[in-house]
Amino acid sequence: MLVRKVTRLDGSPPAGKASFPMRTVSGIDVADTPLVSRAMEIASAHMSPYLFNHVMRSWLFAVAIAEGRGTAYDAEVLAVSALLHDIGLVKEFAGPLRFEVEGANFAREVAVAFDVDERRAQLIWDSIALNSIPSICLHKEPEASLCALGVGLDWGGWGYDTVPAAVREGVLADYPRLDMKRGFARDVCAICGQRPETTYDNFARDFGVRFVPGYQPTSMVDVLFNAPFDE
Repeated sequence: MLVRKVTRLDGSPPAGKASFPMRTVSGIDVADTPLVSRAMEIASAHMSPYLFNHVMRSWLFAVAIAEGRGTAYDAEVLAVSALLHDIGLVKEFAGPLRFEVEGANFAREVAVAFDVDERRAQLIWDSIALNSIPSICLHKEPEASLCALGVGLDWGGWGYDTVPAAVREGVLADYPRLDMKRGFARDVCAICGQRPETTYDNFARDFGVRFVPGYQPTSMVDVLFNAPFDE
């Protein structure tokens, strides 16, 4: 089994581990640890096929981007973050918070159960909770930024040409999209209908406004001008 030494941009190893066993998925070398296997098992068991394929592609694209840039990163943290970044869309993991936060809370619990230290577990949380806010997430640690880049490439095509065509085609052949655009829109619209209060300040709002009858998001302008102050 291939073992690759992993270091951060400052030259230090990831806290708690200096190296990870690796395996090849769709021609891309990725971390192969019990925690990564558990994250993949959870995603496969609970996500619909289109969503599971999306998180797999997001992970693989994130790793490909890192390799292309020569970015040092914690391969285990990135794997868990990408694989579980949409677990909050799944009914069994839904809750009163916005779906990214529900997913981040769950993923952190999984990581802690595998004795991941507090800093790395928090980095998993940040990577998932902020992945849909690239204007913030892209300026965080490499793992969070890479997670957002991988997700963004697969979701919206951002950075499409940063990954070689042969790599994209190989990933898509192994993990086809399975009508992802409609499937994702359906799942987000369900949240807008069932828990609209969790969608007013994030991208899900756009889906509610476009597709969900009766969806009436709160205006932040109204919040400001209705605040209980004279000026």
